[in-house]
Amino acid sequence: MTGHEAAGKLYVLRACEDARKWVANQATYEQAWATCSRGDWMLWLVGKFAGEPWSDGRKPLVLAACECARLALPYTKDPRVLKCIETTEAWTRGEATEKQVLAADAAAAGAAYDAYAAYAAGAAAYAAYDAAYAAYAAAGSEVLKQCADIVRKHFPVAPELGAI
Repeated sequence: MTGHEAAGKLYVLRACEDARKWVANQATYEQAWATCSRGDWMLWLVGKFAGEPWSDGRKPLVLAACECARLALPYTKDPRVLKCIETTEAWTRGEATEKQVLAADAAAAGAAYDAYAAYAAGAAAYAAYDAAYAAYAAAGSEVLKQCADIVRKHFPVAPELGAI
């Protein structure tokens, strides 16, 4: 599919205007996925197709988001952030409950007054792409590029947009 066609499908999904414009200027959707430097956009898109919250289908997305959230750890010393990431990762392995993840998320959200990165990392189980925003707030676009590579590691093929 062409980048322009993909941009139309992203419009239906309510992707942000910047993402749609960028994709429209790519030769193909596949090329856009392979070269995208915005991990936040990629996590958002994968999240549209990853299944219901707390489902097994969502676990690869949550793992990718946690790996992205770890990029923000050098910018926060609050232990609640790491605990939230670790608890969320444990949930993907069946070693933590939904209740434990929510408690860790609430604790990490409490660190939001200290650093936006703490809140976004804590939100990984709900809105995975927030982890990329946390990293962006902490270190800028270079971290988003690292996050994009992480997303491609977990999702080497772009989500199928054909049915939209």
